[in-house]
Order: sequence, then structure tokens, then C-alpha cells
Amino acid sequence: MPDIIQLLPDAVANQIAAGEVVQRPASAVKELIENAIDAGADKIQLILKDAGKSLIQVIDNGCGMSLTDARMCFERHATSKIRKAEDLFAIRTMGFRGEAMASIAAIAQVELKTRRHEDELGTCILIEGSEVLSQEACSANFGTSISVKNLFYNTPARRNFLKSNPVEMRHIIDEFQRIVLANPKVFFTLHHDGQEVYHLPGAALKQRIIHLFGNSYNERLVPVEEDTSVIKLRGFVGKPEYARKTRGEQFFFVNNRYIRDAYLNHAVLMAFKELLPEDTFPLYVLFIDIDPSKIDINVHPTKTEIKYQDEQTIYAIVRSAVKRSLGRYNITPSLDFDQENSIEHLVTPKPLEEIVAPTISFNPDFNPFTADRKMEREIPFLRNAGEYRSSPIPENWDTLYEISKKEITLQHRIHEQESIEINDQEINKPSERQLFQIHGRFILSQIKSGFMLISQQAAHERILYERFLQQLQNHSGVSQQSLFPQSVTLNSSDFELLKELLPDIRALGFDIREFGKNTVVVEGIPAELNNVGEHELLEQLLEGFKNNQAILKLDKRDSLARSLARNAATKAGTKMSLEEMNLLIDQLFACQMPNVALNGKQVISTFTLNELIERFEK
Repeated sequence: MPDIIQLLPDAVANQIAAGEVVQRPASAVKELIENAIDAGADKIQLILKDAGKSLIQVIDNGCGMSLTDARMCFERHATSKIRKAEDLFAIRTMGFRGEAMASIAAIAQVELKTRRHEDELGTCILIEGSEVLSQEACSANFGTSISVKNLFYNTPARRNFLKSNPVEMRHIIDEFQRIVLANPKVFFTLHHDGQEVYHLPGAALKQRIIHLFGNSYNERLVPVEEDTSVIKLRGFVGKPEYARKTRGEQFFFVNNRYIRDAYLNHAVLMAFKELLPEDTFPLYVLFIDIDPSKIDINVHPTKTEIKYQDEQTIYAIVRSAVKRSLGRYNITPSLDFDQENSIEHLVTPKPLEEIVAPTISFNPDFNPFTADRKMEREIPFLRNAGEYRSSPIPENWDTLYEISKKEITLQHRIHEQESIEINDQEINKPSERQLFQIHGRFILSQIKSGFMLISQQAAHERILYERFLQQLQNHSGVSQQSLFPQSVTLNSSDFELLKELLPDIRALGFDIREFGKNTVVVEGIPAELNNVGEHELLEQLLEGFKNNQAILKLDKRDSLARSLARNAATKAGTKMSLEEMNLLIDQLFACQMPNVALNGKQVISTFTLNELIERFEK
């Protein structure tokens, strides 16, 4: 029998490796920008077309490469970062595996131009599917410019699995944000389809966070700093009142490398214990500087997982440092009574001889119970008051209460006699129901066998959810036009998400159009939401959508309907009139699943008369 095991060709091996290293355009962006940072660049430009599917270009002003290095960088396991196995435990650079460039070249058409500062000419290499098409000297700026075109052009199955442009762009923005936060001194720009998305000059960390997420973050940040023999911790956490429903703005960096670590994330959450609103997550951007010999970063090809020698100590340091910062920089405003602009400096006291005692004049014949007809004719509200005061008091005023009480008792008896209940679960007709609101949270309704309690918020969420799903299917949402259209500016990631959801959002009744960089104009909102601010509504809608996608893994329309229903529903504590309670019950029992809340719990709880009797007879 002949031998059947053979060595794979390099091109095939590179395509297999590319499946781990380059999963989508965002993966290629991450690897290319990290290479530029390792090259010492302080100015990096990222240019994209079609969310990286057609073009990813990274231009830097780093050290550049020689002719030989430019060719060698596309070989598997070729790297300048390490020389021997021991170097794995002293890594300070972003890359070290030597797989990224070979993987990218195996699944794309790549053009590389590079020149060192001391060279007069640079090098240009064209490579396609791991095959070098040309290599020649060229004129080039110092540094490196690499263009990746038609990603996955030779692996159509992988290309077909890519999502829409807005989805892929959001993944790229996520990777871009992590890199720019880790390197605040580096100047970054990001252009997509000819439009500038980010322009981030080198700055301190706090300024980089503000430039990245918006000016409103200036008042949200609390500094964290701790220096121990184990680690050095620095960065910022967000104030508890600005916590969000999703985990999106949470960043941990170890030796300037972004990592995902549920254990350290738990340490931060424990520091915020009893400070956060329910089901919310704080903002944090934290940097841990640790001896590279005490960690292992060679755990996963994406290099986002790390093993520590003493993770319990690091957990305790992170938790105590964050908790101490929240206490030291208290979130309540303080008054500085020592300021020069205090009230004492604003008032100039007069000399004692210039002070004149106030004089008071009064009419000794004034009677407040005598209506001044002349004044009432001149001042309308006094005229009404006079009419009220001069209205005669009925002689039988003391019997009015008794008459009213008898009428109420009679109506109550008639109502009890006329109420018709078909079965134990039936709700009476609106005119016959006995409804009571309890603590602004529950609606109590009497039924034949006892009574039922309805959670008013859960009920309204269920009603709106099914209504919004129907509108999404039929594109039948009704819009309430705004008298004054509002412009809403979002961060880049949320703006890309909004563009992705725009057709479905319009189907719900939103009238929205794009208006410049990361800005939309809201000209109308669904008729059910006319009491909600446009900016707050869009932010809550997007936050809820991301939360549903991350936790429940729902489809797009279901997530959107859930998010909007939860934001638009009547909140617990809202007082409702009898007519509103009747309408809510009618709409609830018209739903397909009236007894199931959006979180899977019950909307209605029934208590029988026998249960009540047993409770009181025990």
C-alpha cells in the first residue's frame, strides 16, 4: 500500500491558518495596524472600501523594511519580534507569531510599498494567493503602505459568510477603538468610502476617550491609579449613573494589549456593588502593566486571552483600586465656600449712616372678607374669586354627604348585580369591571373565582411588542411628525448600527434621514412614543437591541421590537385612570400570548377565593 500522508503545499497551509487568524475584515485591520505600531509609527491612516471587503489600506510612518525583510514578512512564522522560545515570556510587542501577513496574503490581493529612512528607494511587492507576482524598487515615502484588496477572493465560501457592510464596519470600529485607546499618543485617521470617520490627534488618555466617544464623556470619568509590586494599574472608570445596558464600553489592557477577561471584569463589577442600577454595566478603560515573565499571552491566535501566575492577587488589587477611586472622587457635587467669587465678594456693604429703615403703610379699615367690586371688574381672577366668595351656602349643606354616600352604595349594589362572568378567567365588560391600581405597579381585577393581579409594565410591554412585530412585518408603522425636527449625533459604532437597522426602524414609524458625519435628523417618531425625546429614544433603542443580540441571540426584527417595547412601555409607578386600565386589559387579552412577559415570566397571577379563605382560616 503506498504512503498516503504528504506535506501540504504552502499556499494550502496558509489558507488553513488564515481561518484562525483572519476571520473577517476587522481581523486583518487589527493585524496590520498592530504591525504599524510595532514599527514605531506615530501617524497611522486606515482607508476602507465596502467595510474592508474591497480594500483595506494601512499607511504608517514607521521604520519601514529592507528589500529582504519586505519579501520575508509574507513567509509563515517569519517575525522580527522573537528569536528563541524564552522570548515568549518577555514580549512587549503586539505581534510575535509570524502568521498574520502570510495568512492575509493567502486569501487576498496584497500590494506592499515600504522604505526605510536611510534608503533612497523603497520596495514594492505584489502578491496574490501566496504567489509573488512582482517585486521591484519604487519611489515611496518612508514607512510602510500595505493595501489588501478583495479579501477572501479565492475562498468564496468564507466570503459568503461575511455580513452586510454596516455589520462588518461595526466590527472594524470595535477593533479600531481598542487599538487607539491603547496608543493615545499616536495620531490615527479612519476613512470609509471617501468619508472621514475618525480624526484622532495624539493626546492624553482622557482626551483620547473624549475624542473617541464624545464630549459628554468628560464629566463621566473617574481616574484610577494604583502602583504595587505586582502590577501598575491606571485608567478611568465611569460614574455609576452613566452605566449602560450593554458591556460595549469596557476595555482591559495588559501591557497595552487588549484582552477579554471575565475574572477581572467581575473584580470591577464587585467594586461597583450596590452603586449600579439593576442590569447595567459601567464604563471602564483600565491598563495593567505587569512583568511579561509572569503572564502567558501565547494562548490563542487572536492574542486576547492571557494566563496569570497570581490572578487572585491581581483581582484583589483591581477591585480595591476601583472602589477606592469611586470613594475618593465622589460623584456628588461639592460647594467650595473659599472661592473668591462667593456671595460675600459679590455684595458691597453700605456705610451704616446710609442705611434707611423701611417704612410700612396700611389701611386700618381694610376688610379682607368684603369683595371689592371695582377691583374684581378690573382683574379677572379676582372677579372669579369674588363670585366664589359671594356664592350662597345651601341651607342643607350638612345632608349632602349622606345623599352622596347613599348614591354610591346604591350604584355599588347595582354594579354587583349586573356583573356577568362567563368563567373563572373571564374579565368583565369595561363598564362592569371592578379595577384597582396597587402601588402604581399592579392592576387588581375581580373575577368569579377570586381576583387576578396584572403587572402593568409587563402587560404593556407584551402589547407593544406584538404590535411592533406586526408593523415590522407589514411596514405599517404610523409616524407622528415633529414640529421641530431634531438632529441626533451618535458615536461611530452606533451610527453604523443605526444605518443597518434603518429600513426596519422606518417600518416602525420613524422618519429618519442621514445628515452628515455620525448625525441623523429625526423628523417623526412612532405615534405611541410621542412623549419621549428623540436622542434618548434612539440611544435606548440601540442599547436594548445590542443587549438582546448579545444575550438572547434573537433575530434582528425580534430584538428591535423587544427593545422598542421596553423603552416605550408604561413604567412601574405610573398612575393610571380607570379608562386606561380598561384599555390595557382589553389590548392585553387581544394578544397572542397575554400571560407571558418579554422576560419569560408571568404577566397575570390569579388568586382563588378558596385560597383566600384558607389563608384566613389557618
